Amino acid sequence: MSVIAHNEEEVKLLARLMRAEAESDGQLGMLLVGNVGVNRVRASCLDFTDINTITNMVYQRPGGFEATLYPYFYQAAREMDIRLARRVIKGEQFSPGERSLWFYAAGDESCRAQWFGQWNTGRFQSHCFYSPVESENCY
Repeated sequence: MSVIAHNEEEVKLLARLMRAEAESDGQLGMLLVGNVGVNRVRASCLDFTDINTITNMVYQRPGGFEATLYPYFYQAAREMDIRLARRVIKGEQFSPGERSLWFYAAGDESCRAQWFGQWNTGRFQSHCFYSPVESENCY
């Protein structure tokens, strides 16, 4: 059972995004990026009211993912990446990605308390995660 509609090409697309955005943070980092992607498809608020497919989510402009601008994103998905993408499509969630709609790579910097008006919900390695406030009614 999946929590969002998808086809095989979209599984590979999500897998490529997860790898390109967070491979340096290991499998859990990639799963967290996948959580954000799935959350954006599921959300019906803020910048995500018209984002209803994995393809729309990956290539959203403005506000999409920076990795799509670089050649590494366009390499074929590996089997491991595809397995991870399937896990988040099936609904597996990991903290702090359960409700997060945004993240950014902070490197060695501290996470900002707020980013674009949304509160920090946690950090995993180099990435800071942000979730909408409850009053946004995203889910």
